[in-house]
Amino acid sequence: MNLHRPNANDALQTKTRSRNVTPQSGVCSRCIDGCKGNCDLFQATFRGRELLYPSPFGSITAGTDKDYPVDYSHLNIMGYAMDADGIEANPDTATFPAVNTETSFGVTDKVKMKIPMFTGALGSTEIARKNWEHFAVGAAITGISLVCGENVCGIDPALEFDKNGMVKNAPDMQRRIETYRRYHEGYGDILVQMNVEDTRLGVAEYVIEKLGVETIELKWGQGAKCIGGEIKVDSLERALELKKRGYIVTPDPGDKVIQTSFKEGAIKEFERHSRLGFIDEESFMNEVERIRRLGAKRVTLKTGAYPMRELAMAIRWSSDAKIDLLTIDGAPGGTGMSPWRMMSEWGVPAIYLHAMTYELCLRLAKKGAWVPDIAFAGGFSSEDHIFKALALGAPYCKAVCMGRALMIPGMVGKNIDKWLKGEDGGLPKTVSKHGSTKEEIFICYEELKNKYGKEITNIPLGAIGIYSAGEKLRVGLQQLMAGARKWRPDLIQRNDLASLTEEAAKITGIPYIMDAYREEALAVIDA
Repeated sequence: MNLHRPNANDALQTKTRSRNVTPQSGVCSRCIDGCKGNCDLFQATFRGRELLYPSPFGSITAGTDKDYPVDYSHLNIMGYAMDADGIEANPDTATFPAVNTETSFGVTDKVKMKIPMFTGALGSTEIARKNWEHFAVGAAITGISLVCGENVCGIDPALEFDKNGMVKNAPDMQRRIETYRRYHEGYGDILVQMNVEDTRLGVAEYVIEKLGVETIELKWGQGAKCIGGEIKVDSLERALELKKRGYIVTPDPGDKVIQTSFKEGAIKEFERHSRLGFIDEESFMNEVERIRRLGAKRVTLKTGAYPMRELAMAIRWSSDAKIDLLTIDGAPGGTGMSPWRMMSEWGVPAIYLHAMTYELCLRLAKKGAWVPDIAFAGGFSSEDHIFKALALGAPYCKAVCMGRALMIPGMVGKNIDKWLKGEDGGLPKTVSKHGSTKEEIFICYEELKNKYGKEITNIPLGAIGIYSAGEKLRVGLQQLMAGARKWRPDLIQRNDLASLTEEAAKITGIPYIMDAYREEALAVIDA
């Protein structure tokens, strides 16, 4: 099994010369003095720290190709030939289009969603900023929640501070919230995420009091990395501005030597980093209460691929604080803004982390404690992933968080709009085979036009792309749920899965497929 070899990867735009490589190091088995490249080490020789990140930075999303020993593909969904949960067991009524895929999360003021999924955090990265209209409108018309990620206020070039150095006006944050709300129809909500920098800048105060945000998400981490979030900037002036605002900027734009290297063209970009957070129970509880006093209706928590100890803290403290949703993000995550080797080699892989989550939630429930609503994240992209996550974490898991899987249709839809206008060579054959107009190309266009009327001309094609992809996920989930005879997401159970390997069974607690329903089967034969 290939567990991901270093020293060459398309994400870094590097490759090895030799057909054979040393398995652990990834170095060519025959490394020649005089080789003209282009492995990681070759590039790092003269580009150094640039080789930490996938490239071109800010224009791509990237997910590691490390093949873990066990993942969600090692679980299969059970289908049955009898019974129907949530509907009359009748061939004329128990049809797959009758499956209700709606879910909700929250303690009292619950958020409903039409599909049990929502977006990953779309924050200060360039790819989130320039595609925001497509992502936000797409989420709104699909009826799912949207997470506005960390540092959006802090990097806004037009940010205004009050006399205390706190956020007074952040036009980009205002734009993001208003864009989502323009088409919001009661399903989903926009969550604004906060890290250390956001807390120091008073982002919660600003978005709750000035912009009417109802849900704040505290952030401990994510599945792709164990350091603070980062972006890159290609301007010395911008780098100095961000440093002045209190961010960690590397290499130091205030250093005269670095400034000279930048002016000579050797250094082309600066990295802006957030600080590491440090958790303790008292501070966490105080922060939750502070945000509620500010007027937030809901407080959620996002935690990353940390060991079981931190996972237990997230679950127990969320229980005690009555958190509205706890999102648990397993490695490797999918992003274009994380150090590549960290994304590939750090953290607890998703299925392992989610199996731990179920074990800890069950233990908490047996103690008589309240268990918060859970969402799973970590490389999900399809309807079977949604079903498997809900089943593995049942009854606690209410939804999945998707990153790249919801960004891709937004970007593709946006690009189709450009291609229709003749840009970048016009429509590629992969698209033009379906037609030459947006009405012909987008299968859901007429449906949305019927719903929105003339307003359809203001809905960006990237948003229509997300809606179309969402329909694929929704209908595909309906089919899987009907096969498992479950007509509502809350009826999905762990016994609707089977492990394909004994190792997967050991990790997840889901029975090996040769043992699933064995006792019931033998009872039928022996009757």
